[in-house]
Amino acid sequence: MKKLYTLATLVLLVACSAETDSGLEAKKKELDAARTELVALKEKIGDLEKEILALDPSFARNNNAVLISTWPLELKPFEHFVDIRGSVESRKNVGLSAVGGGKVEKVLVTEGQNVAAGQTLVVLDADILRNTIAELKTSLELATTLYDKQAKLWSQKIGSEVQYLQAKNNKESLEKRLAVTQAQLDQAIVKAPFAGTIDKVDARVGEMASPGMPLVQMVSSGDMYIRADVSEDFIGKINPGDQVQIFFPAFDKQIKSTITSVGQVINPENRTFRIEARLVADLKAKPNQVVVVSVRDYVNTKAYQVPTKIIQRDNAGEYIFATDKKGSALIAKKVYVKSGLSQNGITEIKEGLTGSEQIIYEGFREVTEGAELTIADSTKASVASN
Repeated sequence: MKKLYTLATLVLLVACSAETDSGLEAKKKELDAARTELVALKEKIGDLEKEILALDPSFARNNNAVLISTWPLELKPFEHFVDIRGSVESRKNVGLSAVGGGKVEKVLVTEGQNVAAGQTLVVLDADILRNTIAELKTSLELATTLYDKQAKLWSQKIGSEVQYLQAKNNKESLEKRLAVTQAQLDQAIVKAPFAGTIDKVDARVGEMASPGMPLVQMVSSGDMYIRADVSEDFIGKINPGDQVQIFFPAFDKQIKSTITSVGQVINPENRTFRIEARLVADLKAKPNQVVVVSVRDYVNTKAYQVPTKIIQRDNAGEYIFATDKKGSALIAKKVYVKSGLSQNGITEIKEGLTGSEQIIYEGFREVTEGAELTIADSTKASVASN
């Protein structure tokens, strides 16, 4: 009996779920139908009002006029920008390591410390090299003395040329060995290659350092730049010298800059190429800091522009409302247009406008074709009122 009750409950839940799903789909279809009907009704209302106005001009005066404002039309440059995630990079952000192995003897810097070019940062144990240098210097002194004596004798034609050449070779060989050993000793001292700041210290006194092992991370803010990876879709649209805008989310600050280089190779992993832009030195940015680079990928030097929100669509295409004269009355009419790109709520109009139209801005949602209008304010609306 218990099993039978459980089975019945399960069947009931499945049935309820099916009914709920079917009810949801029905409501979605009903909403789509209502929206379609609304568009048709608005068009029908507009057509009827237009027909009635043609037969009875007093209809518009008896019907309340719609209060509107207009948008100014003028030919001016239209620019489109694409936002790309980038980062702050430094050409002087380097990790310093030992060329040869040895025990870390001294660490002379701390993190955050400013250092000068050539300043000693880390010293490795090099007693063996120092002893070798001392021994070579002693041998070189003797070899130099013997060479001088042998050279003096040979100048007087005393002794053989072989003795002279052997003394010369021994002296020069010791000089080269001393120079090589001295260079090895210099490699045991890690120095700053440029003036900057110590970002990280990995070296610890007493531990063994091996060739290539990171000891100190050093950075300089004097040679920083912006780097971003751009989709290959923008090949040919971005060139050195183009102006860009760089936004720093951490500072909530935006600056203007210039593209200094455009990569010539596509990264096969993400199909992008690299661009670089200048970074002003007085901005306290840090390497690897995230930025947003706005790159201009399109410009039309002369274009009519309207707020994006006033562009509507019906079965015939895109349109905006403009004012028209019907006798002494000001009425609304549809102007079909072809739009281009949009930027910051403004859309480029490629076709359909002559520049003489009074475009309806505020109140555009309340007007229909042929509706009587009243301009509320002769002062033209601005994009700030969006």
